[in-house]
Amino acid sequence: MRFSELEGARVGVWGAGREISSFAAQLAKRLPGARIVAAAFDEPPPDGVPEALGSPPPQVLSSGEALAALSGCDVVVRSPGVSIHRPELAALRHAGVPVTTATSLWLAERGGRRVLGVTGTKGKSTTAALAHHIARAGGERVELAGNIGRPALELLDADPETLAIVELSSYHVADLAVGPDVATITNLYAEHTDWHGSEQVYRSEKLRILELPAVERAVLPARQPELAAAPTAAERLLFGEPSGWDVVDGAVTCAGEMRLAAGELGLPGEHNALNLCAALTALEAAGVTPAPLQAALAGFQPLAHRLATVAESGGLTWVDDSISTTPESALAALASFPGRPLVLLGGGQDRGQDYTALGAELARRGAALVAMPSTGPRLLDAARRAGLPAARALIAEDLADAVAIARELAVPGAVVLLSPAAPSYDRFRDFEERGERFAALARAPRG
Repeated sequence: MRFSELEGARVGVWGAGREISSFAAQLAKRLPGARIVAAAFDEPPPDGVPEALGSPPPQVLSSGEALAALSGCDVVVRSPGVSIHRPELAALRHAGVPVTTATSLWLAERGGRRVLGVTGTKGKSTTAALAHHIARAGGERVELAGNIGRPALELLDADPETLAIVELSSYHVADLAVGPDVATITNLYAEHTDWHGSEQVYRSEKLRILELPAVERAVLPARQPELAAAPTAAERLLFGEPSGWDVVDGAVTCAGEMRLAAGELGLPGEHNALNLCAALTALEAAGVTPAPLQAALAGFQPLAHRLATVAESGGLTWVDDSISTTPESALAALASFPGRPLVLLGGGQDRGQDYTALGAELARRGAALVAMPSTGPRLLDAARRAGLPAARALIAEDLADAVAIARELAVPGAVVLLSPAAPSYDRFRDFEERGERFAALARAPRG
């Protein structure tokens, strides 16, 4: 279904947020015969939200009332955070009511053409931002949208020849009808099992992007062989391998030729250098020839809460990596500071994470660990079983307590690293709020 096909439609929406607000605004502007007649919310909507969805405001429904009312709609547009596996949405689809997202409507309208889509468990925001920055530096007409940048529907007026770089979460990909002509997957680890229902379903719904209509080229990580060989009819292009864009001893190379020396990227860690390789491979797949890298990367600003140094005082470096919601991302963060003493602040919402490898690496590095609810006790147990001394593996009541304990454990020259290896929703609104709170605590005068 395309956005333009909604003219005259009775539309239902489920959830709030940027995408739904953008959808309502574009519907009112472009399709006066369409109207949002019902809006379902799992919690009472914030003030002004129903009025923002159209005039007259739609019928406001609780989740318990939603199925009956939305069954009378021609289409239901869900906020990405609303899982397609909810029984209410499954019942709507079974009854013949299409369920989609605003991003899916836009991609279908565009037919996927001149769209570079970026997804993956980690690194997709940084990869999309790098691709956008490099393309602009080379004089390309380019827009950034999706999870990062503007909602995709706001690109409806963009010139069809403009390259659209769109970050797509698994919440988008799970029911996309049309894919981007360049589909990039940065990596794939266990994540979002509460939304998808299981790790296996998460993986299959992430990988379905490779087999969607309009996908012509698939950019995949060679260092995850199973992912690199995932089924696709598209042309397969790999990054992180010697014949293409790769990372060797911290330097970025192309077909064995060094293009960017170690440390020149300005983003710590080999995983960020691989994000750059993904971005460059995807741009070439989209027909963009990058400028020399040093010039193309000039002025690039790292994204917040991704290995960002937020304070340096008392001989300690405080690093906010609140975006880390998996053990794999925390392992990458640890590897970004070789040779430095480390205190890791870890723990958050429990999604069944396996902390065995992270605990082993903490013990191998001789790091210190301050573990926070809710997964903190499991992380603590994994680290102690791997040999981390009990005196260097402590439990904290909350983030403030963790920062206070870290100050006592850290030796001069140490990195105090918030890389929780778990989502934030058990204690914070999102990872941004968690990172901002950490930065404020790190900068506060020692009491």
